[in-house]
Amino acid sequence: MKHIVIIGNGIAGITAARHIRKASDQRITVISGESDYFFSRTALMYVYMGHMKWDHLKPYEDWFWEKNRIELKKAWVEKVDFDNKKLLFSEGESMNYDQLVLATGSVYNKFGWEGEDLKGVQGLVSKQDLIELEENTAYTKKAVIVGGGLIGVELAEMLRTRKIEVTFLVREKAFWNNVLPLPEARMISEHIASHGVDLRHTTELDKILADENGRVKAVRTSAGEEIECQLVGLCAGVRPNIDFLKATELETDRGILVNEFLETSIPDVYAIGDCVQHRDPVGLRKPVEAVWYTGRIMGETLAQTLTGKRTAYQPGNWFNSAKFFDIEYQTYGWVWPKPLKNEQHFHWQHEKEPKAVTIAFDMESRKFLGINTFGIRMRQEVIDTWLDKEMKIDHVLVNLREANFDPEFYDRHEKEIFRSFKNNLQQA
Repeated sequence: MKHIVIIGNGIAGITAARHIRKASDQRITVISGESDYFFSRTALMYVYMGHMKWDHLKPYEDWFWEKNRIELKKAWVEKVDFDNKKLLFSEGESMNYDQLVLATGSVYNKFGWEGEDLKGVQGLVSKQDLIELEENTAYTKKAVIVGGGLIGVELAEMLRTRKIEVTFLVREKAFWNNVLPLPEARMISEHIASHGVDLRHTTELDKILADENGRVKAVRTSAGEEIECQLVGLCAGVRPNIDFLKATELETDRGILVNEFLETSIPDVYAIGDCVQHRDPVGLRKPVEAVWYTGRIMGETLAQTLTGKRTAYQPGNWFNSAKFFDIEYQTYGWVWPKPLKNEQHFHWQHEKEPKAVTIAFDMESRKFLGINTFGIRMRQEVIDTWLDKEMKIDHVLVNLREANFDPEFYDRHEKEIFRSFKNNLQQA
C-alpha cells in the first residue's frame, strides 16, 4: 500500500484526499500547521464580523476524517528530502512518503517597504492572520489598507463593521482597474466610498512609520503625505507559499512548475492549488491562479492520476465571483480592462442602483467572448454553453434573460439594456 502525503489542508489538498479515498485504499496523510481541520477560507471575514463562529467554517464533522481513513497531522514542514522521500518537521519529527502532493497555498505579498515588518502590519490570508487581526484591532481607531484587490475590499468591510476609520490606497485611477473596465471600476470606487471608506486613487505606499515601541503609527504615501494609523493591511495580492522549497532541486519560478498532469520536475511529487505555476497555461489563463474553484478542480484531477487514470488538468471556461460590500460580482469568459484587438465592450449601468453589465465580443466574427455582471446574478451553465458553442453576440443579447437568476429584474430593464447594446452594435 502506497503512502500518499499531502502538505496543505486547503480546498486543493482536501479535495485530492477525498477523491483519492473514493477510488482507492491507499494510506493518506494530510499535513497542515495552520489548523486542525479543513475550513472554508472564503468565510474567514464572517468570523471577524460576528456572523459566524470558527466551528461554522468546517464543512465536515470532526469524525469524518477518521471514518474515511484520512490521517491528519498538525505540523509545519520545514524541509523536504526528495532523495529519501522524507519530510522534516519544525519540531524535529520526520515522515516518509511514497507520493507527495504539495498544496501549500498562498501568502500575502510584501514588496520590501520600509516598516513592513512592524507590529500592526499584516495581511489577511490564513487563520493565523485573522487571529492577529483580532489582536491588532483591539485598540485600533484608524487603519490604512494598501492594494486595491479583493482581499483589500474584504478587509475594509470587516474593519468598518467595528467603526474603524479606513483609508484605502489604490494605485489605479479607479478600484481594480487593472482587472475591470473603467466604467465598472468607477462604479465600485463610488460604492466603496459610500460605506465611509477614504478611498485614495493613484496613491502608493512609500514607507510605514514606527512609534517608540516598534509599532506602526502612520504611513507615508508616494506623494509625501503622512496618514496616522494603528493598523496597516498589506493587500497587494498574494504569491505561492513555496519559500521552504526554494533551496531544493524542485524546479520553481513564481510557483512550483508543473505540466498538464500537475507533475513537478521530481518523480512522485505533484503540486496543486495556489502554489502552482503552469508551464503551459490553458488558453488565456495566467500561469499562477489563486482561485478557489481551480484548486478544487486540480485536486479532483490529480486524484484521478494517483488512482491509476492519468488525467490532464482542464479548468474549463474562466469564471470568478466576489462581493464588493453590497455588490455581487460575476465574470465569465474574458472581459479585459481594455478591449483587445478586434474586440468591443458593451456597458450598461442602472441609473440609480449599483447594477451593471459589460459584454465583450469579437467585432469580425461576432463571437461572444465574456460577460461581467454587478448586482445581477447569472446562471453559469447557460453562459458556459454560449462560450463552448462560440455563440454570436446577437444570440446572447436576444437570450440574455435565460441566463438571469432574477427574471423580474430583467423584465423591468430588458428594453433599456437591449436598446443600449443595440446602439453599441450600430456604432461598431
